[in-house]
Amino acid sequence: MLHDQALWVIMVARPRSRGPLRRRTGGVPVSGSEGRGGRGAGPVRIRDVSGSLTRQAIMIAAVTLGVDVLAFALFMGYGPAPAVWSWAVLAAIVVVDAALAGAPRLSGVVAVAQAAVMVAGAVLFAHAGQAGPAEPRPVPLLNRAGMLISAYRVGAWLNRAPAVVSLLCLTAGAVMRPILGGAPFEQGRFLLNVLGDALLPWLVGRYTTARRAYIAELEQRSEREQAEARQAMAAAIAEERSNIARDLHDVISHHVSAIGMHAGVARMRATTTAGAQDLTASLTAVETSSRAAMLDLRRLLDVLHGNPAEEDSQPGLDNLPELLDTLCAVGLRARVSVHGVPSRLPESLDIAAYRVVQETLANALRHGAGGVAEVELRYDRAGLTVTTSNPLGANAPAIRARPDSPHRGLQGIRNRVTMFAGSASYGPAPDGNTWITTVTFPLDPS
Repeated sequence: MLHDQALWVIMVARPRSRGPLRRRTGGVPVSGSEGRGGRGAGPVRIRDVSGSLTRQAIMIAAVTLGVDVLAFALFMGYGPAPAVWSWAVLAAIVVVDAALAGAPRLSGVVAVAQAAVMVAGAVLFAHAGQAGPAEPRPVPLLNRAGMLISAYRVGAWLNRAPAVVSLLCLTAGAVMRPILGGAPFEQGRFLLNVLGDALLPWLVGRYTTARRAYIAELEQRSEREQAEARQAMAAAIAEERSNIARDLHDVISHHVSAIGMHAGVARMRATTTAGAQDLTASLTAVETSSRAAMLDLRRLLDVLHGNPAEEDSQPGLDNLPELLDTLCAVGLRARVSVHGVPSRLPESLDIAAYRVVQETLANALRHGAGGVAEVELRYDRAGLTVTTSNPLGANAPAIRARPDSPHRGLQGIRNRVTMFAGSASYGPAPDGNTWITTVTFPLDPS
């Protein structure tokens, strides 16, 4: 019996984000790994990830706003009652900090607004809010937390030119705040303001972007290597299949053709001999079986060579009448009974069921005691059950004694059924005179 071909499934490469930065959906960033479904689980929807990132951005903006408002309240608590313009500064801080929850593409605008609020607030507090002529109030930090977060955002989200321009604006704000606020010039403090309030968070943002791009490049490189390995494996499999096909053609095809040719010559000679009707029938059966074997062999060779299969190139349960006629010609009578409503089977399952019946009837021909072999096809909602039974001949003591011993035909039946998550059982009946093989293929209820 011809063996089925191994089915190889090539995993479809999943889409990744392209470019050194990240993919954006509706203004919310989604990295290559975040927008991808994990193995063994359903794909993660991009809108769910976007929603999570949006909530995190809102949370960061809220915490930043809380820090700046608390710092403003503590600063105002050490002086006189705040004037009207003080509330205007507080409102501006609230607006620019709340803008941190906006779209990443607006990070540059938010950074410029943060720097403007810091400088304007310092000027107002230094010149319009002095407690007395000789007692200038200290320059407040106001929205320092907002400055830090906005510097990080422009470094992480913007390209080179916008990122550098935004950094210069933030640096100018960090430098101008103490100058315009009337604080004495201290070179170390100015440098500290520039490095700590602008450059350092900006560099951290750039590093985060570079690291994300590096990880994305590693993932893409790994995908390319896996794709190349799959292509190399597929090429090796195709070459091996071609070698197998060539060997089958050179060895089996030659011998089977020779058997059919010699059987045909012997049949023609037997027709001229009186009383050789039985010999003629036997030789005709041999000739017919060899032709059927050659047909199946050509079909298998087509599959091994990768040629597209023609319609009805593989037999199914609809071809059981031809199989029974062939077996009847060599001396085995068989009956097929169908129970339930036959349903349309997938092509691969239909072929497997036919091969199971073919193998069981071939075993009945080799090891049976003649008589009639029964084939029962039972369809129900759970699946298809194929049951064959035939009288067990006295010339099969090994099978009687060890029904579970490894035979190629029976092992082939079990392998076919396992491919479809089915079950198979075989062995003598309790009376010991009948061999029964039962195979169940589960079916999808839909």
